[in-house]
This record gives sequence, C-alpha cells and structure tokens, in this order.
Amino acid sequence: MKLLVVTATSLELTPLISFLEKNAVKKSFFEYDFKGNSIFPLVTGVGAMQTAFGLSRFHEIKQIDLAINIGICGSYNRDITLGTVLNITKDRFGDLGVEEADGSFTDVYEMELVQKNKFPYADGWLLNDLKEKYNPSLKSVSGITVNRVHGTKNSIELISQKYNPDTESMEGAAFLYACKTMDVDCIQLRSVSNYVEPRNRANWQIEQALENLNTTLISYLNNLGEL
Repeated sequence: MKLLVVTATSLELTPLISFLEKNAVKKSFFEYDFKGNSIFPLVTGVGAMQTAFGLSRFHEIKQIDLAINIGICGSYNRDITLGTVLNITKDRFGDLGVEEADGSFTDVYEMELVQKNKFPYADGWLLNDLKEKYNPSLKSVSGITVNRVHGTKNSIELISQKYNPDTESMEGAAFLYACKTMDVDCIQLRSVSNYVEPRNRANWQIEQALENLNTTLISYLNNLGEL
C-alpha cells in the first residue's frame, strides 16, 4: 500500500518522523518503507487553501491507496476529554459565506451559490464513507473547518447553533474535499488540544494532544501492516 500522511505543520508530524527514522527503511527524502507499506509524509502549511493545493500538487496522489490527515483541533463538545483522538467523518466549511447585519452567518449553500447536494457535498457536508477495513477504533464525530477560529462567546454560540459541530480545525474539510474530488480513500484523525471557548491558550493541552495523536497514528499504521 501507498500511504500519504498529511499535516499542516511539521510540529504535528515530528514524532512520526522520529519513529519512522528508527523503525522504517528510508527509501528517499519523501518515502519510508514500513511493514511493506510506502509512507509519504506531507506538510502542506496551515489553512484550507494550502492543504487542498498541497494535496493536488503531490506527485503521486493518484497512486495513493489511503491519505491520512492528522492534526489537533478544538472541541465544542465538553463530553470529549482533552487529548482524545477522534475520527472526523463529517466536516464542512464553517465560514464560507457572509455575515449578516445582525451578526448571523449565511453560508454559500443557503445563498445557493454552491449546490448543497452536488458531489462531493451532502447537504453542505463532506462525508467520509471510508472502507471498513481502514476504519480505526475511534469515536466518530463531526467538524467544521474555518480560516478564523472562533474565540468570542457570541460567535461560538452562533456557529454551535447553526451546525452543532463536535470539533473545529483549519484544514479538515479542505482535505476531505480534495480527496473526494480526486477519488482517494482518506481518513482524518484529530486530537483535541482545547475546548472552543473565549480564547484562552492557558487552558490548551497541545503537548498531550500531540503525544496522543502520534501514539494513535503509529498504532494505526502498525495495524494496517497486518491487512
């Protein structure tokens, strides 16, 4: 199998690279052989635009059997413990549209600028109908993808009421959009570093989230080697 591991920043990928350097065969600058699978790490940069562009420009994208997007995220759901690794199976662009005079948000699907049920969308959502053999034993949740993360009480309440998402990231929907339009099987794994609340980085647990994320990813790659 050919596996593409996609992340926005090198920080999120460093533990995996360290593991591969010790436990895999480095075939080239961009490729490792691990348990008979080719693994290609790819850092795209932060945000939806760089993620989608990075995937489209990856030279072997059409030969990839499974693309894996990893990263941290914020959680709207307080029942999810910080550091929990999740499988984001439903995502959408959460700030693509217009702000109305009363502060509410109208998205491009409601404006009928984009057809909400035209491929790859389903009611404006991007759904990941992953093959069963690739599914991890993780909680499946929904997410929104934004260019500006929500950090005020009012904006958080408005977006929560509109989409009722579990998580928020800056890349997930772009990753799913690119993979679905290029017909590449994919999975999005994210670890919760913080709750979506009036912005307070003192409450964030980034180190623990990254450690849990990479531990889960490495376990997942080990299990894939048994297919």
